[in-house]
Amino acid sequence: MTDVFPRTRTTPTDVVQIRSVDVEEARALLTRHFYPILVGAPDGADGFALGLDVIRLGPLTLGQVRFGGRTSVVATELDGYHVTLPTIGRALTRQAGREVVAGPQTAAVFRPGDPVYSLHDASSAELDIKIESPALEAELSVLLGREVSGPIDLPPTMNLADGAGRSFRRMVCLLRDELPHNESLIRQPLIAGQIHQSVLNGLLLCLPHRYHDELTAPARPGAPRAIRRAMSAIQDEPERPFTASDLARIAGLSVRSLQEGFRRHVGCAPMAYLQQVRLGRAHEALRRADPSRVTVAAVAHRWGFAHLGRFASSYRTRFGQAPSETLRGS
Repeated sequence: MTDVFPRTRTTPTDVVQIRSVDVEEARALLTRHFYPILVGAPDGADGFALGLDVIRLGPLTLGQVRFGGRTSVVATELDGYHVTLPTIGRALTRQAGREVVAGPQTAAVFRPGDPVYSLHDASSAELDIKIESPALEAELSVLLGREVSGPIDLPPTMNLADGAGRSFRRMVCLLRDELPHNESLIRQPLIAGQIHQSVLNGLLLCLPHRYHDELTAPARPGAPRAIRRAMSAIQDEPERPFTASDLARIAGLSVRSLQEGFRRHVGCAPMAYLQQVRLGRAHEALRRADPSRVTVAAVAHRWGFAHLGRFASSYRTRFGQAPSETLRGS
């Protein structure tokens, strides 16, 4: 495993790619990245093979798992929420007496606590998503603007054929497709934080649970004083990898009230306001910099822009010239 950003205060990003034909080694690998797991080969160890590509974005772990032969898996105790989305073949799963036949149109969803038993087809592939329990529950609390106690009562299945479930599947597959690329933006801490929050929010929004109606109901806008707290935090440290949840905590609001408050009192979304402040700081830095010693890329990264092309486009829209022109004083 490579710790791509070992010194940052942002979302840690780890990527591993592993192949194994040994049952015991496969057990150790899956245990390392997910939960304590037992692995079996019902048709014999000779046909067993495991392929595992894993990315960890803070509290979110996404694994693309491929099974060569039929494989049984027992997770003795889950310490997080888990979703299994088969992309090829099927997985027969059971948790707390609830049996699910998961396939390309149906995902299996597991709650923390009870053991999970599963049997995976030969030559099958799936995406496995683990979300640490405190992270998902804290995210729901921030979205609602109040404390949430105990596990979230997620249902055992997710429909992937249409609606929100299909959208969630596309989002996860987009993340999966970035795994092989060393230069992918998902390895940038600023992007990683946004992605892991999007996956958590997507899971909470696409499945029914006792908080769902409250979560999707219209929100009251935050008061001006609370919005000013978030604005002050942005002004003080615009280079920080703020998410909407971070700003909501600072303001003492739910994410939805924060967003509505910004729209009413500021005229834009909180993340749009953050980008405008960053652009302003970058503009000042470029205007004062020595072009023989400073690059546009260095300034962009200093102020939280991971993608230089998008930075240049937004900069030109705001200031009417390219960042390089400002740097040269032209």
